Amino acid sequence: MAPGTGDLVVLAIGGNSLIRDERHRSVPDQWALTRETCHHVAQIVAAGHRVVITHGNGPQVGFILRRSELASHELHEVPLDSCDADTQGAIGYMIQQSLANEFRRRGMARSAVSVVTQVEVDPASPEFKRPSKPIGSPMDEATARARSAKGGWPIAEDAGRGWRRVVPSPEPVAIIELSAIRTLIEAGFVVTAVGGGGIPVVRDAVGDYRGIEAVIDKDLATSLLACDLAADHLVISTSVRRVCLDFGRSTQRELDRLTLAEARRYLADGQFGRGSMAPKIDAAIRFLSRGGRRVVITCPDEIEDAVEGRAGTLVEG
Repeated sequence: MAPGTGDLVVLAIGGNSLIRDERHRSVPDQWALTRETCHHVAQIVAAGHRVVITHGNGPQVGFILRRSELASHELHEVPLDSCDADTQGAIGYMIQQSLANEFRRRGMARSAVSVVTQVEVDPASPEFKRPSKPIGSPMDEATARARSAKGGWPIAEDAGRGWRRVVPSPEPVAIIELSAIRTLIEAGFVVTAVGGGGIPVVRDAVGDYRGIEAVIDKDLATSLLACDLAADHLVISTSVRRVCLDFGRSTQRELDRLTLAEARRYLADGQFGRGSMAPKIDAAIRFLSRGGRRVVITCPDEIEDAVEGRAGTLVEG
């Protein structure tokens, strides 16, 4: 299997690429949207680029946690690191099968593979002292406090949507399976890795890894992967066609281009939502600051045009 000869593209597929809205959350719905997204990914591969895919898993982890809660009177509950591993496998399966079918239809001798990926975090990170990442289903306050007392985990109100469990969100430090990912790329595979930001792990006193109850931001983990692989392009797929200033206001305007300096300034000024666009801009800044060539932020339908510079918001140094 001959690898592509073009630039290396690390493509982050956002949650909207797998779940369109609240009415389309079933597994068949996710399959349909994955096939649609993979059609665009195959276009990039057909153009000769080498491609590594990362993806979100927030809704899917939430579904597993909710099922676990509902079945807790009969079965053991599923720890968060296992939820990450389960969703990496399930979503990777959907992506690699959808890509394989696309490649076959196009007569392309290419294969896709998924890597269940661990990402090391620092156990001394201050994030462990201030858990802030909401996970699982929203609850009323009384239910949340009862669940917190039973499970021993912290809770917080989530922007008027109810009370939810919160966990730490430490910085990604190292991608454990990096050498395997690199070897697969060199062998010509389209690789899916670091799903959901990776399974967070720490080293114990003797140097062994163990999983922890935490969530790594998928955009920051994707940026780390792109840096470690010396990728040429980082493409971040999200729910909007372009990055906007004054998002949601009457003065909202789309941006075709951003310099690294502008990205830093707008991020510092609070122009981007903390749980939405801000991590993507932060990921772009980190990638470019470590030698990356270009970042494009766009919606799933336009990713192949974004790679060729015809769509999305281009962020350059």
